[in-house]
Amino acid sequence: MWAFMAANLDLDQLRTFLAIADTGSFTRAAEIVHKTQSAVSMQMRRLEERVGKPIFLRDGRQSRLTEEGERLVHFANRMVKLNDETLSAFDDTELAGRVRLGTPDDYADRFLPEILARFSRSNPRSEVTVVCAPTPLLIDALRTRELDVAIVTHIPDRRPGMGEVVRREPLLWVSSARHAVHEEDPLPLALGRPTCDWRAAAVAALEEVRRPHKVLFASWNSTGVGAAVLAGLAVSVLPESAVRPGMRVLSESDGFPRLPMCEIALARSWLDRSPLIDALAGHIVSSLDNLAVPDVAMA
Repeated sequence: MWAFMAANLDLDQLRTFLAIADTGSFTRAAEIVHKTQSAVSMQMRRLEERVGKPIFLRDGRQSRLTEEGERLVHFANRMVKLNDETLSAFDDTELAGRVRLGTPDDYADRFLPEILARFSRSNPRSEVTVVCAPTPLLIDALRTRELDVAIVTHIPDRRPGMGEVVRREPLLWVSSARHAVHEEDPLPLALGRPTCDWRAAAVAALEEVRRPHKVLFASWNSTGVGAAVLAGLAVSVLPESAVRPGMRVLSESDGFPRLPMCEIALARSWLDRSPLIDALAGHIVSSLDNLAVPDVAMA
């Protein structure tokens, strides 16, 4: 029987809990927090006693969160973050070191110049390593602690705690401003790989209106997709900030259905925290919040 106990939550237990939420495994979490698996299990039993609710469901070797466990992720993140921010506020040492940032290449061209310029000015002794890869690979790199922070496309059904939405933009149909490829039947498309969420949204929207289409070009690389669009070979979908000169936006009046919003998130593992990582995360949020949207040509 679960009984509520009015007691303080233990930050060390919360860090271990977040490690399990990130990895889905008590074993992998134990390696991350440098504890034995029995110690991790004991911590989670005590945390459940403190919370007064079951927070895990055993699913074979995986550990899934209950609904209450998913709620706890949100509060645990806030508590750990506030604790670390408080300690950092009283640390007068100059920030120095290396931080690893990941981003899809279609965000890199648009977002990184502003982010890196601001961060470098504020932290001249720091070094930023940038990795460009698709969102699923960046999420995996965060979970294996190969990255510290990443700018990703937010997917609502991803594991809780892996991303905070910091910018929303419309996802748009784009074509060459100098060609009429959007009038072809079937419609030629240049999209991401089959696992790309923008590709899935585009195909679902066309099927909904029964517009014949075919994927001619598929790539994780936005430069390749953009080249096919600018050459007048295919139509694609891009978030508003990624529309480039020479492209034009296609609207519903052209027979192109409305697409869902693109949500851009800041993702990080809350297990690896430092003032330098927090500083970069802050610059990312501020830069994306203030970033202007480029002028785009409408069809």
